[in-house]
Amino acid sequence: MPGSKPSRAVVLLSGGMDSCVCAALAVRDYEAAAVHVSYGQRTEERERQSFLAISQRLGILDKLMVRNEALRAIGGSALTDDAIAVPEAQEIGHDVPVTYVPFRNAHFLAVAVSWAEVLGAKKVFIGAVEPDSSGYPDCRPAYYKAFNEVVKAGTKEGDIEIVTPLIAMRKNEIVRLGLELGAPFDLTWSCYSRQDQACGICDSCALRLRAFAAVGVQDPIPYVAR
Repeated sequence: MPGSKPSRAVVLLSGGMDSCVCAALAVRDYEAAAVHVSYGQRTEERERQSFLAISQRLGILDKLMVRNEALRAIGGSALTDDAIAVPEAQEIGHDVPVTYVPFRNAHFLAVAVSWAEVLGAKKVFIGAVEPDSSGYPDCRPAYYKAFNEVVKAGTKEGDIEIVTPLIAMRKNEIVRLGLELGAPFDLTWSCYSRQDQACGICDSCALRLRAFAAVGVQDPIPYVAR
């Protein structure tokens, strides 16, 4: 109905490129609230800064920032264990890379769904991507199909849905969509290892740079000169 208030949605906003586009979609169609989870990752301060800046630019007023102590304590990932080096993109083979944080998205989704239940939001947006990604198992469509069954069974009303609007898109398609939506790419941060200037050589940086190059647009964030 004209003039009716849009329904609520919660978006998981890490501060990276994909989550930023996801947030722009959520803001377009819903009254969005944004949640950010810090988990002791190498770039947590920079990602938190991006979360706050993106939320402000997109006009998201309701924000939740939480800290997960478990993932760093568990370790097993180059993002949470300083003893494991972040590999360069060309060093990554066909196996799940050491930058995978074990079952991370389950932790994030649990927070977002809990908050959605309190807010009365019926949608939870997450910027998971399967093609052109690092091959993380918790970014597969089957994972979200199964997780939605858990949410249906384990919430009061059983009517909250996790949505993954980017999951089948290639990175260059995500960049194009973000440009159409006016997503603030200049405020995002994707680098796995640095917080001052993006390294340009980790898998996340390489995927991002390749996507912007494919679209013919310069990536607006600063990179280390090489």
